[in-house]
Amino acid sequence: MREYCVTGGTGFIATYLVKTLLEKGHVVRTTVRCPENVEKVGFLWELKGAKERLKIFEADLMVQGSFDRAIQGVDGVFHTASPVLVPYDDNVQANLIDPCIKGTLNVLGSCTKASSVKRVVLTSSCSSIRYRDDAQHVSPLNESHWSDLEYCKRYNLWYAYAKTIAEKEAWKIAEESEIDLVVVNPSFVVGPLLAPQPTSTLQLILAVVKGLRGEYPNTTVGFVHIDDVVAAHILAMEESKASGRLICSSTVAHWSEIIEMLRAKYPSYPFEDRCGEQKGDNNPHSMNSDKIIQLGLSPLKPLDQMFDDCIKSFQGKGFL
Repeated sequence: MREYCVTGGTGFIATYLVKTLLEKGHVVRTTVRCPENVEKVGFLWELKGAKERLKIFEADLMVQGSFDRAIQGVDGVFHTASPVLVPYDDNVQANLIDPCIKGTLNVLGSCTKASSVKRVVLTSSCSSIRYRDDAQHVSPLNESHWSDLEYCKRYNLWYAYAKTIAEKEAWKIAEESEIDLVVVNPSFVVGPLLAPQPTSTLQLILAVVKGLRGEYPNTTVGFVHIDDVVAAHILAMEESKASGRLICSSTVAHWSEIIEMLRAKYPSYPFEDRCGEQKGDNNPHSMNSDKIIQLGLSPLKPLDQMFDDCIKSFQGKGFL
């Protein structure tokens, strides 16, 4: 039995990580901004093993030292906490870029103070890999590729911009502080909902299915099942051979293909039928997940399964 800290405990990946780690018999600490908000965190206490082995701490990505207490004494840290804005609001710097970058620096700062921490697993993104003019030419993209910050700025791709800088800063700190850092780079994560309300990426899927946005994103992106992402994180933490960056991405598709696939199965929903005009995010490309599969990850689940699991959970919780 080990003790782990998972940052951002109400996020999509984090909730499943907490659940899986508890099921494996570990002691889990997780951080949230407001632990007394029962509406947001109450469901975590209902997870199997939570009453005995879950501890919830207050921490804020923007407050230096706020993760110290949660991280002091744990064996490993999963840093998953990072804002996702869909769509971007007026203050993208304060609401997305700063918390993503400064939050990563703050969490790693707390890790350097805690001598108990053997390894840190950072949740980055394929967004820090795939945004570049030559994406199609150099595909399949692998762990050696990085997004081009100028490309991100040119097309207002601020999430990718923030994730790329945050990951590069993390590698810099890890090297300086001799932290054993492993980074998981998932693509767009899909699957059933565990929390009472959909998080931002699942809200996007729900809005597209219900025709609430007025358009679907003009985006060609890799998709991956939440189960595979969680398994990749645990492998990244527990497999001694794991190192560097690990892409976790199943199938790359344009949103128009996703809608076509879902409309054939669920014809009664009023899907979006107009494509958005966002530029720079629809480059055809492919992602190479061989590195994580060779480490022992099972073959990645296909598109239809991840979206079926997602839609069924929306139906089960009354969102559809």
